[in-house]
Amino acid sequence: MPTLAIHNPATGALLAELPADDAASVAAKAVAARAAQPAWAEVPMNERLAIVQRFRAGLVAELDTLATTLTQEMGKPIAQARNELNGLLPRLDFFLEQAEGSVRDEHVFEGGGMREKIAHIPLGVVANISAWNYPYFVGCNVIVPALLTGNAVLYKPSEHATLTGQHITRLLHGAGVPADVMQCLVGAGEVGAALLLQKIDGLFFTGSHATGVRIAQALAPKLVKLQLELGGKDPTYVRADADPKAAAESLADGAMYNTGQSCCSVERIYVHESIHDDFVEHFLATVAGFKVGDPMDSATYIGAITRAPQLAVLAAQVADAVAKGALLRCGGKALPGPGNGFEPTVLTHVNHTMELMREESFGPIIGIQKVGSDDEAVALMNDTRYGLTAGVYTRDEAEAKALLARVNAGSVYWNCCDRVSPRLPWSGHGDSGIGLTLSAAGIQTFTRPKAWHLRQP
Repeated sequence: MPTLAIHNPATGALLAELPADDAASVAAKAVAARAAQPAWAEVPMNERLAIVQRFRAGLVAELDTLATTLTQEMGKPIAQARNELNGLLPRLDFFLEQAEGSVRDEHVFEGGGMREKIAHIPLGVVANISAWNYPYFVGCNVIVPALLTGNAVLYKPSEHATLTGQHITRLLHGAGVPADVMQCLVGAGEVGAALLLQKIDGLFFTGSHATGVRIAQALAPKLVKLQLELGGKDPTYVRADADPKAAAESLADGAMYNTGQSCCSVERIYVHESIHDDFVEHFLATVAGFKVGDPMDSATYIGAITRAPQLAVLAAQVADAVAKGALLRCGGKALPGPGNGFEPTVLTHVNHTMELMREESFGPIIGIQKVGSDDEAVALMNDTRYGLTAGVYTRDEAEAKALLARVNAGSVYWNCCDRVSPRLPWSGHGDSGIGLTLSAAGIQTFTRPKAWHLRQP
């Protein structure tokens, strides 16, 4: 029987060795989900809502235990793990408030004996290959609205957040979701590949661009509904009229929170030359105040890099930037073991010849580039194959809106960053992906429209 070993990235210690799925068990779970889904779709919406309410209560009751598991298996600082769980609660409340209305029949015409309506029908069996960096957010963005709209779910959490994925599944089963309707698949890439071979009606994936492309290619012949949230190289511009201290403090948090391991972490900063030096000094002072160390210490701000290979990626970006003329202002190297630590790192005198400013870092590292004008900043912000988020810091709302309207990004921010709202769609441009989650549209995405033409006899 295959197994999955789970190690603590902060210490290297073995946390668990779990029985893993193989091709046969993935196929069996897919068949069971297919058979169970029609009965689940017939469960009244109010009962499905009550189940999610009980799931929410279960999260609250076990919050400390769940946060500890999350910290131990992916290295997120414990205070931030608690923040993720507490932040999930209003997101669940949004789904609970909006689910019924989002999929209610829409009566769009009546006249001459003819009525027309749009019904929203469950997709059927939804596959979710989820991410490790925010497993509660990313997983539940799919799992909860999919279940509420009458779908069965085949859920493969990341191999770096499997214990958390099992907790999510356990709590949903305990709340009343039938076991065959919500299935957790354990394993790494080979289990995800086996999932793609099954009869599914939708695939929702969060992860790297390279993996997203492989998924899209594999599923293209099946014409399966596809949502891909992929990488980002999220820029922010600090205009000449911005408060450099306030902007620096906000953006340091936006770049380094969750040890920089977020798809919407700030990864490029452009600062007008008139305030550049002042901004950089405030930024460095803020970063110097971030406590680095044991993720289980509630005072720790910078925890572990979840995936050990990423340490080499970060070191290579620093080396490439310095070789091309960047100035290393702090950090720049992996921390001594045990575990996967990397110093919070800031570089200035950067430009777009450097990998640091072009390719996703996914760690506590940031490049700050001086610009001479708004137009130069916008051109640099758009000089990327990605388009997930982008922001502008300025006192002038009208100027911010005008600039952000010119930037290719799925989400834009004025005087804030690294923020997700359940009320707004989460989507990307370019290599940041296709499709969406969240918002009312992100609930409807788990359904297909059925058009009704009804004529009186």
